[in-house]
Amino acid sequence: MDYRVEQVDWHSQKTLLQQIRERVFVYELHIPKHIEFDNLDPLAQHILVTCITNDTQSPVATGRLCSDGLIGRIAVLPAHRNRNVYKSLLNFIVALAAEQNIEVLSINCILEEVELFKQNGFSQQGNVFMEAGIAKLRMQCPVTSFETRPFTLTH
Repeated sequence: MDYRVEQVDWHSQKTLLQQIRERVFVYELHIPKHIEFDNLDPLAQHILVTCITNDTQSPVATGRLCSDGLIGRIAVLPAHRNRNVYKSLLNFIVALAAEQNIEVLSINCILEEVELFKQNGFSQQGNVFMEAGIAKLRMQCPVTSFETRPFTLTH
């Protein structure tokens, strides 16, 4: 199985990106649809991961990068939740941020994963807040020391 990672335009690929995110966040994790899709979507840069097998191509994952360096909406379909997909997607986002001279990346992390992120070079930014009924903390890391290991499924 091979994966292709590419930047896509929200307006032209909106339906496809929404399908992946709905399946993961709305149906699987029960995040309300009105929270999942927000006013940052048209402004953010979106990444799409496609699985290539034989002559078929299937969209399997997506994520976004906001202009302030916030990584979010990382959604990977269950059958493709493996290190290769997460690493490929996040490495692409980190390279994209570096190209745009974004020096610090951040992510809204669930509280249970804060220590894992700290062990991988992230530091706390701000206080605990609620997002979609889930307690989170924004963690940040310089682009130059960003490590993909702590990531699995994230919002």
